[in-house]
Amino acid sequence: MSELTHINDQGRAKMVDVSGKADTERIGVASGRIQMEPETLEMITGQKIKKGDVLAVAQVAGIMAAKKTWETIPMCHPLLLTGVDIHFEIYPGTSEIEAVASVKTTGKTGIEMEALNAVAAALLTIYDMCKAVDRAMVIRDIMLIEKDGGKSGHFVRKK
Repeated sequence: MSELTHINDQGRAKMVDVSGKADTERIGVASGRIQMEPETLEMITGQKIKKGDVLAVAQVAGIMAAKKTWETIPMCHPLLLTGVDIHFEIYPGTSEIEAVASVKTTGKTGIEMEALNAVAAALLTIYDMCKAVDRAMVIRDIMLIEKDGGKSGHFVRKK
């Protein structure tokens, strides 16, 4: 494991200076799941949630969160994102929805946090829109799936 670079000479947190790094194409892919009652999943897929199209709103929330990651994660740099997409997979057998966020940029620093933040916001939005019918929903397994670009190279999570 490499040495942490977010600590200054006084042992306090700092934002890393990336000005000397080269711009590279970077991608980040993250995923997470929300589990719910079967009836809740049926309401989502049947467009019966009174607040509206749950997955459409969650997709926009995830995209917005990726764009604003630097505003909520203290040591993240503001990045000019070149693409953000969120896909949802429905698993009726386990009453789950998986959110998968893919985020791209060309820049000096990574994109992992933007992908992770997008997934978290998308899943929290699903919870928010459905909490009136199912407060027992569980958000879990938010993780980085893939990362490419920059000095640390390509990472793909082993299954």
